Parts: sequence; structure tokens; C-alpha cells
Amino acid sequence: MGTFLVVHPYEDLVAHLARTSSLRPGEADRVVADVLAYFSERTEDFVRRRHGELKTRGLTNDEIFPRVALELRHRRVAAPDLSLRQLRRIVYG
Repeated sequence: MGTFLVVHPYEDLVAHLARTSSLRPGEADRVVADVLAYFSERTEDFVRRRHGELKTRGLTNDEIFPRVALELRHRRVAAPDLSLRQLRRIVYG
């Protein structure tokens, strides 16, 4: 059997970051992995996480839900438009 070379799917991006920043290749690889994980987050998980983060900063739900709705519109892969009620249901069931 032959051996297979495993190629990182974003090898060119990792190399670019290492070349154009102060990141070493291993650090650049971790940054790419973190960014991909961030943008792979399901809408429901994003809403819950952001609600919790903003709640710990002292914001009220009346401040949080419009902000989260706006943030959802600017995600790399846009989430569907959700009403404030739908956002509350994601968090509180």
C-alpha cells in the first residue's frame, strides 16, 4: 500500500498568515481552526452564547436581543432573519 499525504484544506491560508504576520505556522494553523470553528457555529448556539456573554456584561434582554439580531445579519454565512420573540425562544425555550 502506498502512503497518503494529508493536506490541510487551508494550507495556503496558513502559509499566507505565517508569511504576512508574526505568527509561526503552528500558531497560524490554530488561528485558522479557531476562525473556522467560530463561523461553523449553529445559529442557536451563537444566540445562546452571545446572550450569555452580553448578560454577564450587565446588558438587559431589551438591549441584548436587538443586538444579537443585528449581529446575526453580519455573520459570514447569514442566518435567517429571526424575530426578537424567536431569539428569546432559542435562549429560554
